[in-house]
Amino acid sequence: MKRTTRDILAACGLAMLLAVAATSAASAQGMAPQGMAPVPGAADRPIRIRGTIEQVDGAAITVKARDGASMVVKLTDTGTVRGIVAVTLADVKAGSYIGVSAMPQPDGSQKAMHIHIFPETMRGTGEGFSQWDNVPGSTMTNAAVDNRVASVDGEVLTLKYKDGEKKIIVPAGIPIVTYLPGTKDELKPGAKVMINGARKQADGSYQAPNISVGRDGLTPPM
Repeated sequence: MKRTTRDILAACGLAMLLAVAATSAASAQGMAPQGMAPVPGAADRPIRIRGTIEQVDGAAITVKARDGASMVVKLTDTGTVRGIVAVTLADVKAGSYIGVSAMPQPDGSQKAMHIHIFPETMRGTGEGFSQWDNVPGSTMTNAAVDNRVASVDGEVLTLKYKDGEKKIIVPAGIPIVTYLPGTKDELKPGAKVMINGARKQADGSYQAPNISVGRDGLTPPM
């Protein structure tokens, strides 16, 4: 085989490898190279929206998110509104099903940033331990309280879920809240909201299965 032919084949092979690499990189980011169809489901992933209601237009609310973006949100036909109210650590009892956003500690424990107490009707919601997006590096543990003890760093909770358990250090003064049934009348300008599972629609708005709204000016800490 002549050298020129080898060079041509090598160049073709390199071009093919680069094309495959570009396609793989785009797929990993939920995007597709120009001229190719989008990766299925990439744009349909549910998101969380945290912010303040700017305006209400019929069934739609416009939320100014934490990053300054304005987002139009509508409840699904079966969607619910939940009120968020402040409670105290005394309301966290053995057996309570709670969610704790926290920061990992060097000893493997989690230092709580906030606690939300689920009502019995929501027991089992999101059970387990996962990464969270409240602040970079934060986690979320949704589990039942096995026990609680006092320590020099504050209360220590042991949370147990189906795949394991976590030790939670609870500093004094962190926000502790619970959910109460709410109504759409609470969705008004100035109210602070937390929306889970919002999905983008074809018109650019978002549809949500529930909206949690802080009462009396409270900002949902989740």
